[in-house]
Amino acid sequence: MRKQNKILIANRGEIAVRIIRACKELGIPCVAVYSTADKESLHVKLADEAICIGGPRGGDSYLNINNIISSAIATGCNSIHPGYGFLAENDKFIELLERCNLTFIGPGSETVRNLGDKVLAKQIAKSVGIPVIEGSDGAVESLEEAQKVASKIGFPLLIKATAGGGGKGISIIYNHDELIKMFELTKMEAEANFGNSDVYLEKYIEKPHHIEVQFLVDHFGNSIYFPERDCSIQRRNQKMIEESPSPFVTEALRKELGEAAIRLAKASGYTNAGTVEFIVDEEKNYYFLEVNTRIQVEHPLTEAITGVDLVKEQIRIAYNDELALKQEELFLSGHALECRITAEDPNKNFMPAPGLVKNLVMPGGPGVRIDTHLYNDYEIPAHYDSLLAKLIVWAPTRKEAIRKMRVALEQFIIDGIKSNIEILYLIMHNTNYVRGYYDTGFIKVFWETLKGEF
Repeated sequence: MRKQNKILIANRGEIAVRIIRACKELGIPCVAVYSTADKESLHVKLADEAICIGGPRGGDSYLNINNIISSAIATGCNSIHPGYGFLAENDKFIELLERCNLTFIGPGSETVRNLGDKVLAKQIAKSVGIPVIEGSDGAVESLEEAQKVASKIGFPLLIKATAGGGGKGISIIYNHDELIKMFELTKMEAEANFGNSDVYLEKYIEKPHHIEVQFLVDHFGNSIYFPERDCSIQRRNQKMIEESPSPFVTEALRKELGEAAIRLAKASGYTNAGTVEFIVDEEKNYYFLEVNTRIQVEHPLTEAITGVDLVKEQIRIAYNDELALKQEELFLSGHALECRITAEDPNKNFMPAPGLVKNLVMPGGPGVRIDTHLYNDYEIPAHYDSLLAKLIVWAPTRKEAIRKMRVALEQFIIDGIKSNIEILYLIMHNTNYVRGYYDTGFIKVFWETLKGEF
C-alpha cells in the first residue's frame, strides 16, 4: 500500500464510524465531514480531523459535491470513501474526483454510470448469460406505451425508476386501473428521489427471495465472490433483517449465483467491492435485479461468516494492492444475522422518531457485533435516514444464531426515543421465520397479525 495516504469519509452515522475504524487499523489518517446538525456525532469525535461542509439538509452538506471536494483538498486527502447512500453511486461526483486526481474508493465513473442505469445493467447481464425478468426494452415514456407493454407481459408488474435504489421509485401494479393511477406518480417519485423521471416496466414475480452476492475485483483482474446474503425480510422494499447464508439457497445455486456475479462484474469493467442482487422464485430460478456499486449496509454478515474485512479490502484495492485471497481459499463458517435498529414508531406507521437518546444499553458477548454512532445523550437529527444501529450476531448454526439474536435484542435498550426493537424481537420468535419459511411478502402478512398489539 502506498505511503502518506489520507482518506476523507464523505458520509455520516454508523458507516462513517465503521470506515474510521478500518482506516485506523490500516494506519491511514482520516478526515470526517459533518453538517451543522451532526457536529456532535460520533464519527466527528473519532476521526483524526473533522470539517464542516454545510447546513443540516443533505443537499447543503453530504450531497454538496463542491464542498466535499474542497474539503478533501484543504485537508490534504488523496482519496475519498463514500460509504453508502448520498454520493456513493453518483457517477458525476466520481468523474470529478478522477479529474481532480483524487482516488475514489469504489468503482470508476463509467462503470457506476452504466450499472446505475437499470435498463443498461439488464442488457449487460443478458450479454453474459444471466436471466433477466421480462419487461420493457428500455425506459417507457408514456402511459400509452406502458399499457402496450403491460398487455404483452401481463399483470402483476412493476414500474421501476431506471435510476432507482434503496427500494424507492417502485410500484407494484395488479391491473390496468392501477397502471393508469400509478404511472405518472411513480415518475414523479423517481424525479424527486433521483433527479431522473425515467421508468421501465418488468414482470412482478410473487413470493420471491431477494438474494445478493458480494464480490471483490482488483486492478489485476483477480476476483472473488462470497456466500450469498438473504435480504427478503423487507417492509416497503426496505430491508429489515438479513442473514447469511440463506436457508433457501443450495450449494449448487450458491456457486451459480457467485459465478454469475463475477461474469457481470468483469463484463462491466468493475474494480473494487460490489454486490449483485437477484430475485429467486419458489422453484429456485434466479433473475438479475441490479448491481449496488458500493459497500452495502449488510456487509458485516459477510465479514462474520468469512473473516474478511470488506472495508479494508475496498481501501487496499483502491490503492492498487492485489487481492490476497483466492476463491478456493474462502470458506463459509457458521451463520450470521443482522437486524437494522431504526428510530421509528410502529404505533404511527413506522414514522421516523428522532430525539434524545437516554439510558443507552447495548448487548455484548461472544459473536455479537454492533455497528452504531449512538451514545448516551446523543440527539438524533431529524434530517437523515432513521438507521441507528446494526445488530449482527454469529453462531455455528442458524438455530443458535436466532437464539443469540433474541437475547441481544432483549438486552438492547434505547430510552428517550421510539424504535423497532420490539418488532424485530417478535420476528425472531415467528414460527415461519424460525423455520426459514419466508419470502419478500413475509412482513406484510406478519404485520397484519400484529396490528392489534400496537
